[in-house]
Amino acid sequence: MAKGRVVIVTGAGSGIGEATAKRFLKEGAKVAVCDKDFGKLKKAFADYPPDSILLAETDVSREGLVESFVKQVMQKFDHIDVLVNNAGIYYEGTISETPTEQWRKVMDTDVDGVFYMSRACLPYLKKSKGNIINISSLSGLGGDPEAAAYNAAKGAITNLTRAMAIDHGKEGVRVNAICPTFTKTDLTADMFKDKELVKDMVDRIPMGRYGMPEDIASAVYLLASEDAHFITGVNLPVDGGAHASNGQAL
Repeated sequence: MAKGRVVIVTGAGSGIGEATAKRFLKEGAKVAVCDKDFGKLKKAFADYPPDSILLAETDVSREGLVESFVKQVMQKFDHIDVLVNNAGIYYEGTISETPTEQWRKVMDTDVDGVFYMSRACLPYLKKSKGNIINISSLSGLGGDPEAAAYNAAKGAITNLTRAMAIDHGKEGVRVNAICPTFTKTDLTADMFKDKELVKDMVDRIPMGRYGMPEDIASAVYLLASEDAHFITGVNLPVDGGAHASNGQAL
């Protein structure tokens, strides 16, 4: 189903991004991956043939680097079918506890990065009638404590997804978002050190377990596929049922 398609995945050095890129590669797609840590990319994708993958050290919060990366993708693969905006960072804290520098870093990566990548790819996605999948969060559907910057950023992505779907649907471009629950990745590694916290999180998930990167990758693959050809503007919880419980985010 993905054979011959060209897919971009940002923040692909580990976690959800890595799992997503590998799922598309497994299905026969050509994949361009970027991350701020080039060493992680080289390690994660060392076993894939060079004709199927492009590795790039890119900071999505920097407009010029994003535009340069997209040009590299076009030079190597000649078209773009799918953009997965996965790159993101997280800082804990209420607004009283969040330094301006941390607030700006979260917004620069989690929000501006999606804007820069989407804008740079849209001309090519219009030609291919492709689609964009943003990685948001349940924290973008409902607030949770002591994560003010992250909640604000993911809330912005949730509504930006709707706006882009409305604006670009008539041009043949679909735009959706995945909203994961508590998922085991590098981003949440510190949380997993706290066994009581993990238990509390899992207790709020009806299916009785936390998410894995492959769970999210499967949902991304579905939304990118032709099976989802009439689905756009959706913020899809992938959360083991967590969103069904009193609207609580995780």
